[in-house]
Amino acid sequence: MKTGIVARSLLALGLGSAAALAHAAYPDKPLHLIVPYPPGGNIDATARIVANGLSAELGQTVVIENRAGASGMLGAEVVARSAPDGYTMLLASSGALAPVKAINPSMKLDPDKDFAAAGSIARAPLMLVVGPSVPSRNVKEFIAYAKARPGKLTMASAGTGGNGHLTGELFQSMSGTRFLHVPYKGGGQAMADLIGGQTDLTFVQPASALSQMASGKLRALGVTTLKRSSVVPDVPTLDESGLPGFEASTTTGLLFPAGTPKDVLGKVNAALVKVLKMPDTRKQFEQLGSDVMEGSEDFSRIVSLEITQWSKVIRDADLKMP
Repeated sequence: MKTGIVARSLLALGLGSAAALAHAAYPDKPLHLIVPYPPGGNIDATARIVANGLSAELGQTVVIENRAGASGMLGAEVVARSAPDGYTMLLASSGALAPVKAINPSMKLDPDKDFAAAGSIARAPLMLVVGPSVPSRNVKEFIAYAKARPGKLTMASAGTGGNGHLTGELFQSMSGTRFLHVPYKGGGQAMADLIGGQTDLTFVQPASALSQMASGKLRALGVTTLKRSSVVPDVPTLDESGLPGFEASTTTGLLFPAGTPKDVLGKVNAALVKVLKMPDTRKQFEQLGSDVMEGSEDFSRIVSLEITQWSKVIRDADLKMP
């Protein structure tokens, strides 16, 4: 009788040890990083920087898969519905995820519930940029200029409901101005028409406007984060330019399906922090116009706060998807 109990106990211990060893081996096969946009943009470039570093730190290949569609939601859905085993992750953007439920209530994806975060990556401010048709040299002058022309200035964006559009709506609400929104099917044409004088202003990430600013074709009046950006340190914040508390940006981070084990998330986070602290990584992100966050800030919390912020902006502006 005692021999049987001892045997079963030893068997249980053996199985437990084997399971622990198997779990400790994570990752023991390639990881898949889903990028919910086509190759070539800032999100895709971010994924490639991070993937290379994570591959080295985790000792496994990180395979990038571009799953574009539905303004980034197709790829997000793929990850949310994947097995929570730590092998499928999303290169997520708070600017895309946060407003999705407010703009499209029928969307099944729930960013607050369907994901578990492994860490933040980088924060990209937007800039208020004006074209050659606008004479203003600072935010105060621009607000006065816009108030004298209610509904006349045209605000270009990469699309309705995007981060640039919503930031423009927040600006109008806080400054008492009113613009005519002109949505484009992407940022390239929006910038081309701004440079050509067909539109008057836009809110755009620094990397998209630096060369045009250097040539004098465009002027940046303010950045949208509470602190100045290391990428454009000479451009004042909107907060210090007369709009106290103005804060809008896009933060990237790594998300796994909800239910992914905490120790797996912790291992990926530790690797991510190491990658983001490397000088070469920081340099690459500066070239993208982003400030590295070193993986330490809770990305889930960032998305949750932005859901609250952008839901209010969307309600106040009565925005609907076309």
